[in-house]
Amino acid sequence: MFSWLGTDDRRRKDPEVFQTVSEGLKKLYKTKLLPLEDYYKFHEFHSPALEDADFDNKPMVLLVGQYSTGKTTFIRYLLEQDFPGMRIGPEPTTDSFIAVMQGDVEGIIPGNALVVDPKKPFRKLNAFGNAFLNRFVCAQLPNPVLESISVIDTPGILSGEKQRISRGYDFAAVLEWFAERVDRIILLFDAHKLDISDEFSDVIKALKNHEDKMRVVLNKADQIETQQLMRVYGALMWSLGKIVNTPEVIRVYIGSFWSHPLLIPDNRKLFEAEEQDLFRDIQSLPRNAALRKLNDLIKRARLAKVHAYIISSLKKEMPSVFGKDNKKKELVNNLGEIYSRIEREHQISPGDFPNLRKMQDQLQGQDFSKFQPLKSKLLETVEDMLANDIAQLMVLVRQEESQKPMQIVKGGAFEGTLHGPFGHGYGEGAGEGIDDAEWVVARDKPMYDEIFYTLSPVDGKITGANAKREMVRSKLPNTVLGKIWKLADIDKDGMLDDEEFALANHLIKVKLEGHELPNELPSHLLPPSKRKLTE
Repeated sequence: MFSWLGTDDRRRKDPEVFQTVSEGLKKLYKTKLLPLEDYYKFHEFHSPALEDADFDNKPMVLLVGQYSTGKTTFIRYLLEQDFPGMRIGPEPTTDSFIAVMQGDVEGIIPGNALVVDPKKPFRKLNAFGNAFLNRFVCAQLPNPVLESISVIDTPGILSGEKQRISRGYDFAAVLEWFAERVDRIILLFDAHKLDISDEFSDVIKALKNHEDKMRVVLNKADQIETQQLMRVYGALMWSLGKIVNTPEVIRVYIGSFWSHPLLIPDNRKLFEAEEQDLFRDIQSLPRNAALRKLNDLIKRARLAKVHAYIISSLKKEMPSVFGKDNKKKELVNNLGEIYSRIEREHQISPGDFPNLRKMQDQLQGQDFSKFQPLKSKLLETVEDMLANDIAQLMVLVRQEESQKPMQIVKGGAFEGTLHGPFGHGYGEGAGEGIDDAEWVVARDKPMYDEIFYTLSPVDGKITGANAKREMVRSKLPNTVLGKIWKLADIDKDGMLDDEEFALANHLIKVKLEGHELPNELPSHLLPPSKRKLTE
């Protein structure tokens, strides 16, 4: 059990006791942030109230992309099995939002039934109406990957004339709702069609403020030659740079995420390395889930504070009897000036304010006379939560992480490359010769011996100074050469014999070929005469 005691008198008498981070977040939200949100109608402007399931649910991955970019195939690739409701084809096939989740029995739960289930984090989606709920299902199936994460498949984003046909619900708003609650957003692009349609552009803009969760996958990259792939990658980065207004570049993974043979295998090693990087990123989600929820609650609290200042300012400016309509129009038109004034008076960062144009549109349909004046006590409670409670929860997150076993996503495609000769990097770099009966360094040892005997060995060994003079010819940094020396000087006598010198040169070659050095010398690289020393 974890607990903490705050600094004020009330908390000394009645300390907050939380079993888990999730419980702490739920209690803080309900007792400290929710009252402020309710009082200033936060949920009508920004985001529905959070529920227990939002804090308890597994990490979620949201897949977004134009039609036929491989979103559904990507999920099948991760799970290594079909899921209920799956349809794959070159035309726009997935016309629904499909939440792929763990279940004891395979089956589909339709949207209207899904949003009344208190154990699922989707209850607030009923605000988008039947047009959306008829296009929302949950596909349940037993799968080891889904024991750690859930995946949300989305309808393909349309282009050309198709995007002018109304979906019947606000597609960008639904994606924004999911973006607030998921742990990772993966944008998929087809290497053959990089045009970002108007609808896709609107979607990416709707995901603003969630850039930290976004990753990009350039899929089907095995279908183009290396030279074309380089140009396609450059074009993608240029297109994204115009839409995602951040100084940092979004991480882009290049590959072919399906279980078919590579059409052009030239870049196999690149695709394997990129896949491993993406898998590591997804596998880290369960471990960082509590921290993500904490981060999202802080973002929400900051927005709720700003919203309270905006609503109370508008209330203060409204006349009590006559001229309300004209004053309302004036205030909406001058909302930018109100933002600036609040920013100065309360020392709030411009980045905490909601989108100006969107806020102006939402205010048009509101009755300003029903707005509430500034209530300092509610704001002080949220300030106290941010200043004290959240800091204590951060400590609890670290304690919880240290006491839990290593949490990573397992099963499916994540298991395929962990063991055996098809593991990433197996038999390459420092792993070369791992299955050979002969010492792999012996292949080039005659060449290394010629150099060794020019370095004035005494009693079959060369000094560190003489070895250094030869090793620095590789132009590797001293830190790398120092690590190589540590690995090669097996008997730790500060000198190298001919086998140790050959091993040092082999490790230099490994590094110059672009591979990483091991932290400890693998057993297959031990010189034959030294193997008894380490037993």
